[in-house]
Amino acid sequence: MKSMSDQETIIQKTPVFCIGDIVRHRHYPFRGVIVDVDPEFDNTEEWYNAIPEEVRPAREQPFYHLLAENADSFYAAYVSQQNLTRDDENGPIAIFFNPFLLKNMVRITMLRKTYHFGTVYDKHSQLARQI
Repeated sequence: MKSMSDQETIIQKTPVFCIGDIVRHRHYPFRGVIVDVDPEFDNTEEWYNAIPEEVRPAREQPFYHLLAENADSFYAAYVSQQNLTRDDENGPIAIFFNPFLLKNMVRITMLRKTYHFGTVYDKHSQLARQI
């Protein structure tokens, strides 16, 4: 894995990807389809600080909500623009061929302001349940 200082990526403050674009992570082995965009970081401090410092992205850039896949599973991911690259050559995301998975991932993604890396929070209880 490369450190941020090794990256040749210029951090842009405006989105370069659109909803529906298929992207892959520059450092980790997953890809996904963009389902929402935040103009800048909009997640918890706990989530941000859990990222190793040597690969922690800048906050002042777009962050993307993805329906992601790797070799083992499908999940929702929240990724900075500097850590994404376009992935048009590898075909569609497999989740779109499984209606049950797609339906449930869309429900999770619609909670985007309260979904934080595997944990769902609601207005009435801090920790509602683990996904």
